[in-house]
This record gives sequence, structure tokens and C-alpha cells, in this order.
Amino acid sequence: MKISQFFCFAICSLFYVQAVATDFNVLDYGAKADGVTIDTKAVQSAIDACTKNGGGRVLIPAGKTVVTGTIYLKDFVTLHVENGAVLLGSPNYADYATDTHKNMYKNEPHMDRCLIFAKDARSIAIEGYGTIDGNGHKENFTKKKGGRPMMIRFVNVKDIHLNDVTLINPAAWTSAWLYCDNISVSGINIISRVNNNGDGLDFDGCTNVRVNNSNFDNSDDSICLQASRPDKPCKNITVSNCHFSTKWGGMRIGLLSRGNIESVTVTNCTFKDIQDSGLKIQQCEGGEMKNMVFSNLVMENVPRPIFMTFAQQIASVDTPEGQFEPLKSMHNFSFSNIVVDNSNLDKNSAFFLTGFPEHQIEDITIKDVQFVVSGGGTAADAQKTDIKEYTQEVLNGWWPEFSLVGTLPASGLYARHIDGLVVENFSIKTISEDKRAPIVLKNVTNSEINRVFLNKKKYLKEPNPEQLK
Repeated sequence: MKISQFFCFAICSLFYVQAVATDFNVLDYGAKADGVTIDTKAVQSAIDACTKNGGGRVLIPAGKTVVTGTIYLKDFVTLHVENGAVLLGSPNYADYATDTHKNMYKNEPHMDRCLIFAKDARSIAIEGYGTIDGNGHKENFTKKKGGRPMMIRFVNVKDIHLNDVTLINPAAWTSAWLYCDNISVSGINIISRVNNNGDGLDFDGCTNVRVNNSNFDNSDDSICLQASRPDKPCKNITVSNCHFSTKWGGMRIGLLSRGNIESVTVTNCTFKDIQDSGLKIQQCEGGEMKNMVFSNLVMENVPRPIFMTFAQQIASVDTPEGQFEPLKSMHNFSFSNIVVDNSNLDKNSAFFLTGFPEHQIEDITIKDVQFVVSGGGTAADAQKTDIKEYTQEVLNGWWPEFSLVGTLPASGLYARHIDGLVVENFSIKTISEDKRAPIVLKNVTNSEINRVFLNKKKYLKEPNPEQLK
């Protein structure tokens, strides 16, 4: 090839590559990326060019801090935050748009705005080894200052990937996923401690969701599965190989539960230093909850490894106050291979499963559990029978929390209003003396309790027949 022909070919090739380029660096669209200038318009211009091109990557470049208010992801756009890059939320509440849907929980409109938003989109992604920082410190965002924007909200989006990024410091929830389908979350880190309601991943009416290989450190529930619309079930959910640490619940399933929540598996996960519950499963609003498997879990300093409630409450912002929806059913739950070390906690440490009078939870299996507790239960605790029900009078407009009930008469497991309970190979070790029975049942029918061990010795005492009434 002659030299002139070679240069002609090279120049043509360069123009071709530029014409079909799939990377859109925000610097090329005017971003200052100095950590101070608000670069919202530049980033949005890059996103718009990317989707118009037919898709590609919008690059937040390494070594740069790009500050934005609300940005809108669109079809076939991957927001790629390079290793060493930071996408930083603006500290000014006015930089967050008002057309980003709403928070679906009642009494919380101050959480309606968000940093990253997508609606009715397909095939979008957020990836890279960089950091998205919500900048949600209380000196920037409080309810009194106008509100606390969430970091991410997706509504009716199909085919989503969230991979490898670190998400820190949202002013409210890290993410809300509403009525989305085909979601893959892998290798992410969430650190959300600088403000209130710092949930991690909240899947509302979503289907076909996979979450794996991720770490959560939250000021509220780490992963939530919920259903705010009767016609939008939350189903086909798998969570594996994750670590949870939080001020409240590791995984909350339900509460917002107007639709069905079903077909869930959680496996190979660790839970540590959680203030309330490891698995918090609560049906409140008229949907059906069923078919869930939880296995191979290790917990440390988790007061309630499993906390299940069936009670009537209003959580959805779309439900008129006072119009309680009828309770349907909770059934088919399996828990197995669980190791819990609560030796450093107080006596209020137990598995707590409670249906409601005339509304029993059905068909629960708990198998192969090793449970270490501190002990300390008194004879008076053991004789306690006035365990409050989660009635409207007790709830008083709030959620069914353990604090409304208090110390339980069991050192290991307290279950009531259950139809079909199997407990197999349940081992309890108490660090100090505990006067309570390891397992106490109340209004439990069709139960079978086998191989319960207390301090390595088989516990032979059968449940009091009065407890089964």
C-alpha cells in the first residue's frame, strides 16, 4: 500500500470510529468536573446524545468529581463511573427536579425528589468502580429545609444493570425501583449512614430481580421487597452472597403490601450488628405473601433473626386514611441452616413469629438452627402471658414493631397464630441462666417440634397444651 493510500485509510477509519463512537465523555459536553460547578446540563447532554446515537456509555472520567442535580437516564444508556471518579449530588435542594414520581409511603412527600431518575425506559445501566455520592448530609438536607432527595428512582423500566459501583451518603433511600422488570445488581457497596431513612435497595412491584455479591451498611432497611399496587406483584427475587449491617432491618419483606409478594430466595448471606431484625417479613395491606426460602445464613448481634407479623395497617400513600384493606394470607416459608450469635445482646433476642387472631400464618419450616443468646430471662418473664397483639389500638397508626410487645416468654422462639409449624434440629445455648422455655407456642395448630437442644442437651419438655389454644 502506498503511503498516501495508508494515510487516507487511517483518516477515513478515524472519522468512522468517531461517527459510531459509543462512549460519551461528559467533559466533551461542557462538564467542568471540578467538584464545585453544577454540571447537570453537561451530563444530561451526554445522556441525550448517547440515547440518540442508539446507546453507549456516558463516562464520568477517573480522577474527576462531577456535581449534578437530577439527571434522567434513557434507553440503552450506561452511566459508567470510572475507577477514581465521583458523581456528586448537589447540596442545593432546588437542583432536584419535581417530576420524578413520588415516594410510595404515606406521610413522606419530602422524599419525592431524586438524583438519578428513569421512567418508561429500557436497557439502562449504572456501572464502574467509581462512586456516586448523594451528598445527603443533614447540613444539606432535612425535612425542615424542604426535603431529602433519594439517590436513584426507576419507574416502569425493563432490563436494568447496577454493577460494581459504590453508592454513599444519600439523603434518604439509596434507591427505589417501582414496577420494573429484569433487574441485575452485582458487586455494589452501599454506605448510607449520614441521614435518616437510609434504605439500600427497595424493590416495589418488581419482577425477575437478582442481587448478589454486594455489601450494605445502612441507617434503615438494607433490602426491601414491597408492593404498593394491587396489580403489580413483587415476585421472582433472588438474593445471594451479600453482607448486611444496618441500624434497622437486614431484609424487610412487606409492610407496603397491597399487591402479592412471592417466589423469593435468600441464601449464603451474613448479617452483623443490626438493631432490629435480620429477616423482617410483614404482610399488612391486602396482598398475598407466599413461597419463600431462606438458607445458609450467619448472623451476629441481630436481636430478631426472624421477625414475622401478619397485621392490618395502612402504608401506601395511595390508600385513603382509615380504609384498611382485608388481610389475605401468608404461607409457605422455609428457613434452614442458620447460625446466630447474640451472646453480646440482652434477653430480648428471639425468633418471633406472630399471625393475628383469625388470620394465621400458614406452613412454616425452621430447620437446622444454632442460636447463642445471653440468657437472663426471669421466672416472671417465663410466666408472661399478656403479649400484646398488633391490633389497631396497639399500633396507633404506626408499624408492627417489636418495641410494642416487649420481653417474650421464650429464650429462643416464640410463635403464635400459626397453622402448620415444623421446627427441626433447633439448638439454643444460653450464656447465663434463663428461666424461660426455649420454645413457646400460642394458638399454633398442626405443629411438630423435633430435636430441640438447650445447652447441648436434648430438651424433652413438650409444649404446654394450653399454649396451643
